[in-house]
Amino acid sequence: MNLGTLIVSPREHVVAIAELDDTAAAELGPLLRYTARVVETLCRPEQTYVCTWSHGRDTRKHLHIAVQPVTAEVRARYGGLRSEQLQARMLADGDEPDVTEVEQFCERARELFRAITDGIVEDRS
Repeated sequence: MNLGTLIVSPREHVVAIAELDDTAAAELGPLLRYTARVVETLCRPEQTYVCTWSHGRDTRKHLHIAVQPVTAEVRARYGGLRSEQLQARMLADGDEPDVTEVEQFCERARELFRAITDGIVEDRS
């Protein structure tokens, strides 16, 4: 996926949101909001996709929630595709962001997550 995509996944083995226990379900909403806030702050996308994946070869494998920034540049690079067509093409093409850029993004994301969880960044809700 493109630079800035973050994956949220339960620590326990869960294959669907419907299987989350009450504690995990209560934690998921704020975590997804904070994750989307980090992605939007750092990447300034036109759209942030939030989608669930759990596919294994023949059955559900493990729940992953992708939080993906989609900019005009990303869409242009993939012929204007959007949504699942864009994601499928990205995965099929196997393009990977530069490792150094990923490391830099991750450090900035960690700092922003810390600021959010420490209450330094104003909550917009």
